[in-house]
Amino acid sequence: MRNSNRFEARQAALFKARRWRLLSALLLCVCALSATARADDVTLDVAYDTLPVSLDIHEQLTVGVLRLAHLVFDPLVRWDRHLGLEPRLATSWERLDDTTLRLHLRRGVHFHSGNLFTARDVAWTVARLKRSPDFKAIFAPIVDVTVVDDATVDLHTRRPFPLLLNLATYIFPMDSRFYSGERPATTADGQSQNKAAIVKGGDTFASRHMSGTGPFEVTRFQPGARIELTRFPDYWDHASPGNVEHLSEVAIGESATRVAALLAGDVDFIAPVPATALSRLDHAPGIDLVTMPGVRITLLQLNQRRVPAFRDRRVRLAMNYAVDQRAIAKHLLEGFVTPAAQMSPEGYAGHDDQLTPRYDLAKARRLMREAGYPDGFEVTLMAPNNRYVNDAQTAQVALAVAAMLAKIHIRVDFKTLPKNQYWTEYDRRAADIMMMGWYSDTGDSANFFEYLTFCPDSRSGTGQYNASEYCNPELDSLVALANSETDMRRRTSMLRQAEAMVYADAPFIPLYWQNLAWAASDRVAIEPVLNVMNMPYLGDVVVTPRATETHSR
Repeated sequence: MRNSNRFEARQAALFKARRWRLLSALLLCVCALSATARADDVTLDVAYDTLPVSLDIHEQLTVGVLRLAHLVFDPLVRWDRHLGLEPRLATSWERLDDTTLRLHLRRGVHFHSGNLFTARDVAWTVARLKRSPDFKAIFAPIVDVTVVDDATVDLHTRRPFPLLLNLATYIFPMDSRFYSGERPATTADGQSQNKAAIVKGGDTFASRHMSGTGPFEVTRFQPGARIELTRFPDYWDHASPGNVEHLSEVAIGESATRVAALLAGDVDFIAPVPATALSRLDHAPGIDLVTMPGVRITLLQLNQRRVPAFRDRRVRLAMNYAVDQRAIAKHLLEGFVTPAAQMSPEGYAGHDDQLTPRYDLAKARRLMREAGYPDGFEVTLMAPNNRYVNDAQTAQVALAVAAMLAKIHIRVDFKTLPKNQYWTEYDRRAADIMMMGWYSDTGDSANFFEYLTFCPDSRSGTGQYNASEYCNPELDSLVALANSETDMRRRTSMLRQAEAMVYADAPFIPLYWQNLAWAASDRVAIEPVLNVMNMPYLGDVVVTPRATETHSR
């Protein structure tokens, strides 16, 4: 699509599609005498705490980007409500050998551009994922992709890898013809740019244009503020119960304002719901509240490159002994989180029941004396103020940690930022201690290590979110060995051993696994499309039309 107006051509196509649907509806009305509600009149207004600043689904690995991917694209397979896998653009699969997975693809699927989806799009997408700074570590095990025919593709690994299907949940095939070629010059230097370019925080073709196979097309995009989407008339999934024709997403960073917008009827669905509003929304007429345990770990990373004292394990242990996770969970977060002492939540292969929070102030002070820091030192701490439960409470958690560290004479200069600004500062490692929340992208313990504890390596992408600047090659080798182990009993033992190593080394301060909560108008059947991955499948949501959306014929 060469038009410099990012949405002009798409809007023209949408206009033609709507005009045809309108004509069809009018013809049907000649024969219909009863009053009916048109499904394509149904709207859904959603408010999240934050929205993506780019339309490039490979630019940054965040929940917001993945939510958008599920609206505009389709994955090869996806998680169901019980963390099983269900077919999407891949209809079936089989292992050809220990290092090859064959995927059979859905036929007759079209991208929003009109291009036909084929196996070549899968191969092109995986190649792009392998050069994405945020995704390449996840996809490092895949060494080759073979296009067998238009509807068959093989994924090859160098050694046995037990999580290939898990990776397939993050393969959202992109329209390779749409994203290939040169973008016309748009900058002062007159340079053109490859349409497939990935630039963090940059202005690229993919950051402003989309062509997927998903239920919705983007018709308006205000980075970080608003996304307007319209139902794709040729969406392949005719079995989907989803009836929303117009979807609007808006960012409301302040939790109280987001809740007020739902109660006033200005929006139909909000996430996240702050712990302070749970009781109110649970008893509010016309509102449905849904909660479930979460698997996202929130932690504070201790940057060893910036702070020499953090290189001493006794100091890191002292900080862990000084922080009382149970008190934070009970008094600040009203019990809506689970105190954590490791990365893997209960139910994950690496979770070890023996690794528990270790608050002991006397031991913390003794360790500081032994390390040669009886009078402590000064550090900076940075956290987002509209993330990880809610804005006010996130700030309170960071301040509470600062107060706890003060008891061992570590003085904290604390700063908060809106999440969209925070990620830029995070990538710069702008503070000595950074707050991070992470859920496993593959639904497996190994992913926590690959991103949060592996020795940072810009070439492979491992350690991409290791703001601790921690490096333990022995730990990395153990997790890599676990990733090639297909005997799940042995693999579980390796991952538990890895968690014990991190517990002993204390490169960060684990805080809690946050629970999940969503709220919606009772006209929105939201519960069937929710999951612990916190990615509502809004393409399948069923909404009862508002009174103003029901028209007499």
